[in-house]
Amino acid sequence: MNALRTLIACRRGGTAAEFALLLPLSMLFLFGIIDVGRFGWDVNRAEKATQTGARWAVATDIIPGGNEDDGLKNYSFTVGSGVPQGTIVPASDFPEVSCQTDGSSPTSQVACSCDGCAFSVTIDSTAQAAWDAMIARMQAIDPAIGPQNVRIDYSYSGLGFAGDPNGADVAPIVTVSLRTDDPATRLTFHPLTLYLFHADLPLPSFSYSLTMEDGDGTYSN
Repeated sequence: MNALRTLIACRRGGTAAEFALLLPLSMLFLFGIIDVGRFGWDVNRAEKATQTGARWAVATDIIPGGNEDDGLKNYSFTVGSGVPQGTIVPASDFPEVSCQTDGSSPTSQVACSCDGCAFSVTIDSTAQAAWDAMIARMQAIDPAIGPQNVRIDYSYSGLGFAGDPNGADVAPIVTVSLRTDDPATRLTFHPLTLYLFHADLPLPSFSYSLTMEDGDGTYSN
């Protein structure tokens, strides 16, 4: 009986028991602080990669149509669409062009789409090389980015003129975006606090726009 009273009254393991109760909460709090910093890093890196991709896109080869004579880079709106020489190409003759992969795999080829474009948006070797170079430049900033995560849009700006002998007839607004239209094409964040649950958090959407510069070449700063 005395031994039982002694055992009940014993407090020598109290500290260990309290530590065992507090340790999971302390670890969760610590990993939560680390995750906040990691999340901020991933967001900043993805945003910077998007900006860098847009900068690359406006200073290198135009993607829709590649180097084909009827591609956007070489298309004459005077000859092909009847826009008077030296005048601004109207918005009706330059619908928005979007280029992206189908998102099924990181090795999918890029494709461009346009509703009502008179010029070609097919992908030749020059166009694919321009896309691949842009993706590679973005990956130098954020290695998590793959071709399936990126979309590029060429939209009307009102700049340029029909029959320009020194380059493309139009200088579109080029927007590079990180896609959020499908879970397979969206960048995600892997928090330490949810590691055991294999749960990921989607990153927000990012996009950056610049006006086309020369639209010709294979390298940009």
